[in-house]
Amino acid sequence: MSGTQARKNGTPYGDELKARREQAGLTQAELAALAFMTHTHIAHIEAGRRIPSLSDARRLDQVLQTGGVFVRFLPDAKRRKVAKHFEAARELESQASMIREFGLTLIPGLLQTEAYMRAVFRAYFPVKSKEKLDEAVTARLERAHILEDPLTPHMTVLLDEAALRRPQGGPGVMGAQLRHVVDLGDRRRVRVHVIPFGVGCHALVESNLTLLWFEDMPPTAYVDGLHTGNLIDEEAVVLHCQTSYDLALGDALSHEKSLEMLREIAKGYEHEHRSTGMA
Repeated sequence: MSGTQARKNGTPYGDELKARREQAGLTQAELAALAFMTHTHIAHIEAGRRIPSLSDARRLDQVLQTGGVFVRFLPDAKRRKVAKHFEAARELESQASMIREFGLTLIPGLLQTEAYMRAVFRAYFPVKSKEKLDEAVTARLERAHILEDPLTPHMTVLLDEAALRRPQGGPGVMGAQLRHVVDLGDRRRVRVHVIPFGVGCHALVESNLTLLWFEDMPPTAYVDGLHTGNLIDEEAVVLHCQTSYDLALGDALSHEKSLEMLREIAKGYEHEHRSTGMA
């Protein structure tokens, strides 16, 4: 990238985008429209509060005719450890002051034990080599370091009962995984709520969801699917996601009742593990 002078509140990447935009005679709103991005997203990238996704960077290069500069110099692009579609969400996750997660069929990544992670990654397609699997596990464990701070981010985890009943890695792995969630809940590091099967359908029954709040920028939402993910910063859509989360939370058990359920299910897995000698 060119030798743009760094600004106090930006980053070299954001400074470069601002310089190239101004050279092209575009406002943030005009660039956003041409690159099919939101004005807010452009402003956050220039201020150093976000990084663009790979597809965003490609569109910026195309609109500003930079010859691939914004793709080549994406932060950590050469050291990518997470799926491409999750890169921007991972960056925001590390900056959030409050996180609300919903796990439909799996325990959310920030709460996973290493053994549980490995069981999940082994089930993915395409199959990972041992080296790639180790890299994926390490990256996810590194993400969980944000929970080492006793207060920030404030985190609420909403779990469908299906996430507790699907025995990833066998009863031994599941027993330890649920005990880990219980420990986080007992320490009040994470607030835990379970939506029991008896509720039937609920507002989040079709999708996982992560909601992120920040001290200095608007909230965002992240929804993932099969080999893809969507980071949402459009205000109206984020509000809809927040409302869906609140509705589902209203159907869930209290924190204490949820921990009781987790303990009981963990006991069942532990008994099965002792009885069968399964891993």
